[in-house]
Amino acid sequence: MPIQLTSPQNPQLKEALKLEKRSERTQRRLTLVEGAREVVRALEAGILPVEAFVCPAFVEAPAARDALALLTVLDAERRCRLWLLSQELFARLAVREESGGIVLVVPYLETRLEKLPLGSPPFLAVIDRPEKPGNLGAILRTADAAGVDGVIVCGGVDVHNPNVVRASLGTLFNVPVAEAAAEQAAGWLRARQIRLVGATPEAATLYTEADLTGPVALVVGSEAEGLSPFWRAALDAAVTIPMYGKADSLNLATATALLLYEGVRQRRLALPDPPPPGGGKLSERGRPVQTGKEPQCL
Repeated sequence: MPIQLTSPQNPQLKEALKLEKRSERTQRRLTLVEGAREVVRALEAGILPVEAFVCPAFVEAPAARDALALLTVLDAERRCRLWLLSQELFARLAVREESGGIVLVVPYLETRLEKLPLGSPPFLAVIDRPEKPGNLGAILRTADAAGVDGVIVCGGVDVHNPNVVRASLGTLFNVPVAEAAAEQAAGWLRARQIRLVGATPEAATLYTEADLTGPVALVVGSEAEGLSPFWRAALDAAVTIPMYGKADSLNLATATALLLYEGVRQRRLALPDPPPPGGGKLSERGRPVQTGKEPQCL
């Protein structure tokens, strides 16, 4: 049954707090999931937490209450340890006030390239050395919305950073993600005959003019340095996003969103019987089909 923790010196709470450090996460292969939506999406994705810290006074949203009910069952089955915290103790662990009253400790995801599913034709995003967890999380939200097969992260920020989980709103658990060195990722993509199309400021082709309809991986680089020399040399095609103001770069998540949705647009139009504007639905991670339903739109 759930156990009430009463001291800030409690070993379980102190061990969970250490997971804010990348070295600790890497060593223990565990990370934190905070927020009602994030917790629900982790559980819906079949993630089995190692333990959960709950402040019942903060569990108000219906989805959070459902999550707590499931965690209580898992605790009773001895599949997940459930700890109850006071508001004061929970505030030490939670980063956000609107965290929903639940913080999970979950094992690392499977992030090998070989585990990425590929559609027909494949549609992937490659993120070269992302620098900020918030950007990577936002990219995962866009990747989920655009229905890509998966996202490959080459260096940079830790995929399992709790800030990535938060910024992704839990879509980290819905979008297949792989971590790999640039050389490994490029070789894996080449072996599957997937074209590499990357965004660079000096390219002559607008991103709307490139062919993104076949097997393709869209490659974007860090805001500070852009694509690495390796990726620039590996590309099958380079494209540019026009900029008419004084800024010398776009936010990484924004640039990725533009490229992914241009890919979605072209792939929809390439269908034998393309759906009308605003109609149809993306399924099987990016293959648009007609269902008679309207997609969710912002």
